[in-house]
Amino acid sequence: MLELYISSLFTFFVVIDPPGCAPIYAGLSAGATPRHRRAMAIRAVTVSAIILFVFALFGEALLHGLGIEMAAFRIAGGIMLFLIALEMVFEKRTQRREDRAAKVADDPHDAEDVSIFPMAMPMIAGPGSIATVMLLMSRNQGWERSAVVLAAMGTILILTLAALLAAGPLMRLLGAKIEAVITRLLGVLLAALAVQFVIDGVTIALR
Repeated sequence: MLELYISSLFTFFVVIDPPGCAPIYAGLSAGATPRHRRAMAIRAVTVSAIILFVFALFGEALLHGLGIEMAAFRIAGGIMLFLIALEMVFEKRTQRREDRAAKVADDPHDAEDVSIFPMAMPMIAGPGSIATVMLLMSRNQGWERSAVVLAAMGTILILTLAALLAAGPLMRLLGAKIEAVITRLLGVLLAALAVQFVIDGVTIALR
């Protein structure tokens, strides 16, 4: 069981990538108050946990019932991520952040909420993590082995929450100019990740 837990833990860590999600979240949530940023981080991980647990338990039956293939998830998630990446690279979000600055001072909840989209879905609970949890659950039948897989997934989600909560202060420490450079660079990397999602989806569909 320990070997299954470690292997599942490593798999989820690579797929969900908490260190990679943190700076992207910091860039997407720039302009929000610390309290709102913390709330969005908790909401993002909570929603993604619900999504992943639902797909872990009922995913295969749900997809078959709806006639949806995992390739469609990869393609759709890739397109959505690519649109977000374009905004990060060309700073189209800057004007919206400035427009919301006055509102945020009065009501933090007026800041753009990125917890559900794109953080919870498709960044954390994306096509890769959904496919991973469904595959691991199908390979490990029985409540004991399934519980080990779910425990490993839960551990990575807790680690992801810790990474998101620490991302904002770290980015503020680096300064606005460095943050802008990092945001653009992460936008390019996010665009590449999005294209890879689409390529994987199309490849699977063509097979």
